[in-house]
Amino acid sequence: MITLFTYSFTYLDLVLVALVAVFIGMSKTGVHGAGMLAVPLLATIFGGQQSSGVLLPILVLADVMGVFYYHRHASWQHLRLLFPWAAAGVVAGTIVGSYIDDKMFKVIMAIVILVSVVVMLWLERGHKEAVPHNKTFGVATGVLGGFTSMVGNLAGTVMAVYFLSMRLPKNTFIGTTAWFFMVTNWFKVPFHVFAWHTISWNTFLLDLLTLPFILLGAVCGIWIVKRLSEKAYRWFIIGMTLVAAVFMLR
Repeated sequence: MITLFTYSFTYLDLVLVALVAVFIGMSKTGVHGAGMLAVPLLATIFGGQQSSGVLLPILVLADVMGVFYYHRHASWQHLRLLFPWAAAGVVAGTIVGSYIDDKMFKVIMAIVILVSVVVMLWLERGHKEAVPHNKTFGVATGVLGGFTSMVGNLAGTVMAVYFLSMRLPKNTFIGTTAWFFMVTNWFKVPFHVFAWHTISWNTFLLDLLTLPFILLGAVCGIWIVKRLSEKAYRWFIIGMTLVAAVFMLR
């Protein structure tokens, strides 16, 4: 066993934490399904709610990289609609998360991933026209995105469904997603610190050690995205998300 900042790890645990950081770096530069893989990996080490607090500073650090690289491609028309409703979802998620146990956290994580995979497959089979392109749909997505982001850091699948249905070009998809999560994740920090007590100085110091692996993942993500066509990119997201769902239900 190895002790770091009051946390005790096996060597396998440390490898998994490093792998999580690589996946998060990849997700912030376009390989969004990789972020879904990170969630169940970290949950096996820390449990459901505690892992969401450990993961959040990693996400915050990686968000800066994603926005730095893709900031020019954001669709602010969509972001202006989503931000206030995502904030409401975060508050709702904080309240609900205060009353559920760790087992229920994992159940919610698995359900969110599986439902998102089903919806994305449905969209790819030619049903995009059936998705509403109105304010009500955007409001509902914002609330659900904020809620699932707070309860499990799993809004990536929710927002992927929304932005894919909006038919945003690849770089605009990535840039808009990067801005959405940077703002939302920073907004979540006080709730984790003062309401759930899942982030402490020890958590932050531990996550700082993952910076080299986040950078590695970010570079890998840029390399992958540049080599995928629009259609291949959408199927890549769906495939990575499906792998995460299967892993969570093991």
